Amino acid sequence: MTAVAQREGVGAPTTGVHPPHISVVVPTYNERDNIDELLARLVAAVPAETELIFVDDSSDDTVEAIHAAAERLDVAVTVHHRPEAVGGLGGAVVEGLRRAQGTWVVVMDADLQHPPDLVPQLVAAGDDADADLVVASRYVDGGNRDGLANAYRRVVSQGSTLLAKSMFGRTLAGVTDPMSGFFAVRATSLDAATLRPLGYKILLELMVRTKPRRIVEVPFAFGSRFAGESKSSLKEGLRFLRHLAILRLGKSQLRMLGYAAVGVSGVLPNLVTLQVLTAVFGVHYLTAAVIANQVAIGWNFVLTDKLIFRSRRQRSLLARLGQFAVLGNVDLVARIPLLALLVGELGLGYLSGTAVTLLVMFAIRFFVLDRLVYVRTSKPSPSVWETP
Repeated sequence: MTAVAQREGVGAPTTGVHPPHISVVVPTYNERDNIDELLARLVAAVPAETELIFVDDSSDDTVEAIHAAAERLDVAVTVHHRPEAVGGLGGAVVEGLRRAQGTWVVVMDADLQHPPDLVPQLVAAGDDADADLVVASRYVDGGNRDGLANAYRRVVSQGSTLLAKSMFGRTLAGVTDPMSGFFAVRATSLDAATLRPLGYKILLELMVRTKPRRIVEVPFAFGSRFAGESKSSLKEGLRFLRHLAILRLGKSQLRMLGYAAVGVSGVLPNLVTLQVLTAVFGVHYLTAAVIANQVAIGWNFVLTDKLIFRSRRQRSLLARLGQFAVLGNVDLVARIPLLALLVGELGLGYLSGTAVTLLVMFAIRFFVLDRLVYVRTSKPSPSVWETP
């Protein structure tokens, strides 16, 4: 962290001894060219005692731009530069929510697509309706999404909204814009510790996990970006889909689902190896089956290690591979007596018994991998199926 980034408070102190009525949280990532205009418009729109909090993940001099603008405007600003961007943009918002002291916390972007002059209106609407959450909506009557750059962005925005509402119909009932990044939340209704964001759709995370008592919407015109480039990307889109799955299924269930998908994918290399060894090289089918099983184990290990438990690879590669291989082969041996018990003693059919043994051994393998082989860690997860 640079020296200037450590200066948490800049500008005029917040007036009075009581907490401010409004805190504004702005997450930033390389937004230096937007800062002057954003702060000028915010200062003109909000009460003088409003708390302004920037949580920054930038690699440029956005932090310095915030400090310089705050000193020129003589306004109280708190800047927190995170050395590690845990949770992406959503993680920055949660950090701001934890630091905010206001009765209402307004979250908005720094690119001026969210109009600063709407901040007092969001809070007033919440106070008037005794609401816990006020959403600035592009889709309610009076709002628009004209600031979306092109037809592709509009389709993605509408599609993600429909997908989220289809997965969380009861929670999002009556909310037209759960993908909005512009909202106000009553501080007393919020427990930031329950939020575990992944990417930039923090409002969806907030609604699903905290279930606000009363939600109202205020229309707004989604404007064009003032300066800089959009942070939307294919990677963020994939993170959003993963986030939806985690919110719907939970981390453990999603991890197990991913592990099952890897296991299914291992059938193909197993069968291909078996066919090649028997048909091309004339290897006896029993010997070929053993070799093919090792190929499938190797395939499954690579995918499991890379995608499912990537953030929990505490042991060495050889140790992980060895333990995985032992599990895979013990599975093969253990299923035989279990199958004999189910068919011979309990009277199950061969196919039914085989299915039961596969399910039982799958659960045991996953439990061993999840609890013993891949040790849990507090490090943020970059894997496909895990989040912090």
